[in-house]
Amino acid sequence: MKLRTILLAGISLGVSAGFCGAANAGSFFERVNTFPVYKTLNEGTDPNTVTSAEIISATKDGMTLVFTDSPAESLVFVDASNPEALAPKARIALGGEPTSVTVGQSFAYTGVNTSESYVAPSGHLAVVDLGSLETVAKCDVKGQPDSVAMSADGKFVAVAVENERDEELNDGKLPQLPAGHLAIFDLGEDGKPVNCDAARIVDVTGLAEIGGDDPEPEFVSINADNQVVMTLQENNHLVVVDLASGKITSNFSAGAVNLENIPVSKARMSDASGSLENVKREPDAVAWLDADRFVTANEGDYEGGSRGFTIWNTKGEVLFDSGNTVEHIAMANGHYPAKRASKKGAELEGVAVGEFNGEKLIFVNSERGNFVVIYKDTGAEPEFVQFLPTHIAPEGSIALPQRGLFVVANEADSAEDGFRSQVSVYRFGAEASTYPMVVSEADPETGAPIGWGALSGLAGDPQDASKVYAISDSFYDKARIYTLDVSSMPVKIKSYVNLHGADTPKYDLEGIAVSKDGGFWLASEGNPEKDMKHLLIKAAADGSVEQEIELPAELVAQSTRFSFEGVAEFEKDGKTLVAVAVQRSWKDDPKGMVKLAIFDPEAKTWGFVHYPLDAPASAAGGWVGLSEIVSLGGEEFAVLERDNQGGEFASIKQVTRISLKGITPAAYGSELPVVEKRKALDILPALSASKGWVLDKPEGLTVTADGRLLLVTDNDGVDDAPGATEFFDLGAASQLN
Repeated sequence: MKLRTILLAGISLGVSAGFCGAANAGSFFERVNTFPVYKTLNEGTDPNTVTSAEIISATKDGMTLVFTDSPAESLVFVDASNPEALAPKARIALGGEPTSVTVGQSFAYTGVNTSESYVAPSGHLAVVDLGSLETVAKCDVKGQPDSVAMSADGKFVAVAVENERDEELNDGKLPQLPAGHLAIFDLGEDGKPVNCDAARIVDVTGLAEIGGDDPEPEFVSINADNQVVMTLQENNHLVVVDLASGKITSNFSAGAVNLENIPVSKARMSDASGSLENVKREPDAVAWLDADRFVTANEGDYEGGSRGFTIWNTKGEVLFDSGNTVEHIAMANGHYPAKRASKKGAELEGVAVGEFNGEKLIFVNSERGNFVVIYKDTGAEPEFVQFLPTHIAPEGSIALPQRGLFVVANEADSAEDGFRSQVSVYRFGAEASTYPMVVSEADPETGAPIGWGALSGLAGDPQDASKVYAISDSFYDKARIYTLDVSSMPVKIKSYVNLHGADTPKYDLEGIAVSKDGGFWLASEGNPEKDMKHLLIKAAADGSVEQEIELPAELVAQSTRFSFEGVAEFEKDGKTLVAVAVQRSWKDDPKGMVKLAIFDPEAKTWGFVHYPLDAPASAAGGWVGLSEIVSLGGEEFAVLERDNQGGEFASIKQVTRISLKGITPAAYGSELPVVEKRKALDILPALSASKGWVLDKPEGLTVTADGRLLLVTDNDGVDDAPGATEFFDLGAASQLN
């Protein structure tokens, strides 16, 4: 049984009315498929080949998805007739780097960069026949193309020709000629450009206050009146052009914003204690809402990035700006990219618009936070509707109202690091939102949400079934203990304390247990390579460190960086003892064995037993280790055992049951007794239920005071990881008996 999930519809932050969900039942999106791009590689190609899904479009009927794969210099076609089971269709070699794609009735139009250098930019518009999948024309765009858009009536294709700068030259400052421009192609009735050899060039120099003689167009979008709006990202400027005449009808600065209560420190913490003044918006993607209004995602580039999105009219008036709202949503949902967000925050990069069930929706994606926020257009201030988790680095997206679908292209790919580029599909019409599963309430110090992520351990309060404690690992600079309310979904982070009062500069908390005499036992994973000690910590309820307990020195000499992971207090022979799970085998362990370390607080001594690990079973190889140990009363324990594989390669994610009854832990140097284990619960089905890339790190497991078995995943601080935190009620702990 899994906890029912409901929409984040009253997050109790007290910081913005925009946090409240506005959709009605049956008006939510749910993920139905995540499709790895490597599956589109041609037969015989190494599946570990680097791939990407960057800018995505679709045929008019929505049955075929088309996206750019920049590393492979290819255009990829995917059969989407069954959105729950995407299938590869074709790959088209383009002879250059594809930068964008849009699809018409008969052809796909793709910008292809063939530049020899920054000072000699070149490229063309490749026209690909949807029937034969042949490139039937290559139209010179007179420079390096970036974004491509097609008018709804099929008369025009507009190309933003960026002629991007060299970021390593002169600190990336403008100007760096040649200047960019807008290229316009007129389409015949058959859909082919009639001016393929003579694109109409719109000069946009001399408009922007910043680098006016070196405009760098970034993104284009076309409205029903055949006006194109084009962002000049580095120039912090916007231009509106009439496509029929090629005349500029308006242009204006994207301006700047002031931001309060946002993270700005380079420290790895999502603490909204900072502020910024006069931050240039530097908009990236843009999409029309109607004939007079459009919305920009203000990613920023060299000097800006206002961490939000803005709704404009063609006069250049700001009708709405999200300010710090999306930053706070990212923090509340544990998707704040604290490692690299000191300059541009969650880094909003993409935007799409679509009408579903009579309501116009705005989809804005965060490249670094791995999420999409959905807002309803009201004509005035938009209403927040839903938060969607994506895979890593969502770049392009497309709304397909005719099929009730929303699709995201996620570009990051590294087979070596265990993640692949993906196409994610979401279906409209769900009765409730199944994500987020954990949200935070307001931090009293800032009024913004409590920053959190990388949850690595759980401990149920022995007296209060609705209260659970969690910890975060060394991804963050401060070690924290969070208090969670698990009485409903999403689970709410109510408060926290930071570990303090000791000289140890950094902890890597991986396990937590409530001590019967007050406070907590904490397991801090050491790392000999970074001079971090393997520590069992006794801490008071306020986070003050009372004891740091080390292992015997001769054992530490045999250790590796994969060490303490879980901790549990228990009773044996009338004594209170503490069990600590070591994640992987150390140098002195027999193959396939890992230690459970047993500490006697009264005698201040250690004893040890061996736990037999399952052998790796994944086609991708990898390792198997322990992530948690939980007392089930007396000398009985639940152990969380997992491999380090995600996605379709995940094979071992399980809860086992062991007993120390009749087993005497041995002193180090003696032969260690081996516990018997029994597989009690397979948690792969729970981890697969989200239809996303199966998360590789279920890290926290606990039993509540009323006997429920709870599980949480570690999102790695949204760093080269999907960033989702999944929280499950796995049912009664008695099922482990």
